[in-house]
Parts: sequence; C-alpha cells; structure tokens
Amino acid sequence: MNAQTETVAAAPAAALPPGAFEIAGKLFMTDTKGRHVPLALVKPADLLIDETVRKMMAFAVDLNAQIARFRGHCFDDVGSLQALLDQEYGTGIGGAKGNISLTSFDGTLKVTVQVADQLMFGPELQAAKKLVDECLVEWGADTGDELRAVVNQTFDVDKEGQINRSALFSLMRLAIEDPRWVRAMEALRDSIRVIGSKTYIRFHRRDTPAGPWQAVTIDLASA
Repeated sequence: MNAQTETVAAAPAAALPPGAFEIAGKLFMTDTKGRHVPLALVKPADLLIDETVRKMMAFAVDLNAQIARFRGHCFDDVGSLQALLDQEYGTGIGGAKGNISLTSFDGTLKVTVQVADQLMFGPELQAAKKLVDECLVEWGADTGDELRAVVNQTFDVDKEGQINRSALFSLMRLAIEDPRWVRAMEALRDSIRVIGSKTYIRFHRRDTPAGPWQAVTIDLASA
C-alpha cells in the first residue's frame, strides 16, 4: 500500500501596512523626523490613521489627475469650436478678453469660460491708505459705519498678502468730493498692476429654459 502524501498550502504572507518598508528583513515606518521606527513600536491607532490617510490620498491624487485631464479636454473642445466656427462662417465666438458663454439648444445647459486678470498692488496703496485715514479722522463722527467697514475691509491684508479686491472696487465707486479722498482714489487706481490672467471654466444647468441656473460644482468644499 502506497503512502499518500498530503500537501498543505502555505499561509499567505500578511500584507504590509501601506506606509511600512523592509530593511534587512525587519519592518519599519518613517516618522515625522525622518527616523526609521520599528513597525512593532508603532501604535495601532497611528497605523490605522496612516492607512486611512494614504487610502484617501490615493483616491485624491487619481481624481486630481482626472480633473486636470478633463479641464484640458474642455479647453481643447472650446478652442476647436472657435476654430471651426471661424473657418465655416468667418466669425469667432467670445469677447475680446476671451470670455465665452455656450448654451445648449434647449437652454438648460451652459458652459462659461471666464478670463480674470491677476492683480497685484504697488506702493501707492499705502499712500492711498494714509489719505483715507486722514479723511476719516477729520470727518470723525460724521463718518458712517458702512463707510468705515468698507475702508477696513479694503486695507485688511490677509495672511497671504492679498487685498480684498471687491471692497477696493466698492471704495473706488463712492462719490466723495473731498480733494484728499479724490487723490486717495487716484493712488488706488495707480497701485493696481495686472501681472497676468487666469482662465476659469464653469458649468451650470437648470430644469427648464426659464428656471434659475444651478452650478455644477467640481469643488469638494461646495459639491
């Protein structure tokens, strides 16, 4: 009688945590100081957090690449449409700055391309602020709270050194005849420098041609 040999399948090796690596047969993870920490010394909670972050980041990186390709395709499509219309009819679409609004035949879908100037503000801005402050001090209690609020918003530089452009242009539209105020507004206008432009593409839809437009958001914060 021949002895039967029983074959036992080897157990699959345990999968490594995504942030772990092997050196000389030992497993490590890198901490925030760049040190190689033995995997056995990493807390289970830290392992779980690390794995979750890496999992979400992998999806985010892939989605970011998809959005970049989608954006490129959209601009290619708009450019091809412009070239085709110019070739067929001798006329292009869009404004002088490159702004374009395209609507579906039934009026329920809209694609908008907007070109916005990128601005920076020169040293004249500080001269304008000094003149505005002089006006507010002299006018005293006669200055309305609304005007003071707009002034504060205009010259409130954020952490990235950005000026509140909306407040600045609101300030420049005010009809105030004080000579110092007029000079301040001239200084504000002189401080504006166009350093480039950025092109945006936006999508909207609505249920009926008479309905309100609803934005199709591709921003995680507002999707």
